Amino acid sequence: MSTLIVEEQDHEYWMRQAIREAEKAEALGEVPIGAVIVKDGEVVARAHNLREELRSATAHAELLAIQEACKTLEAWRLEECTLYVTLEPCPMCAGAIVQSRIPTVVYGASDPKAGCAGTLMNLLDESRFNHRSTVIAGCLEVECASQLTTFFRKLRAEKKRRKTESDGNLA
Repeated sequence: MSTLIVEEQDHEYWMRQAIREAEKAEALGEVPIGAVIVKDGEVVARAHNLREELRSATAHAELLAIQEACKTLEAWRLEECTLYVTLEPCPMCAGAIVQSRIPTVVYGASDPKAGCAGTLMNLLDESRFNHRSTVIAGCLEVECASQLTTFFRKLRAEKKRRKTESDGNLA
């Protein structure tokens, strides 16, 4: 078996862990995004979106995972880690990834509205920064994208249902 196939299987294994984190976010009514940070074949951090619960614009899965990894490893440099995240990092998260020196980022679904790991721009490979990350895009992309699409479809349907009920009560 070639190294590429083994790596791909490893990436899929860890991405499934990130998807499980995203499921936890969804159960809380959060946008289902999950992240896992791995070092030497072990999870050193896992997190999911908590923006609504914490009422914080910065409570993205990636940032929460980076904070946990720094505590776990007792270091701010995460130079031997890989970050797995179900959605392409936004500018804020990409900045944190650069600052924490994470060398490899594997993401599932692209983000056409805020993706800064190759879709809108690639802040993780910006030559003017002092650190760059290798990006592996599209790992379990269908599963990650489907999870988000289903969530937003349900959210819109619920919003429409509440509006219909509200309009009915006014009559």
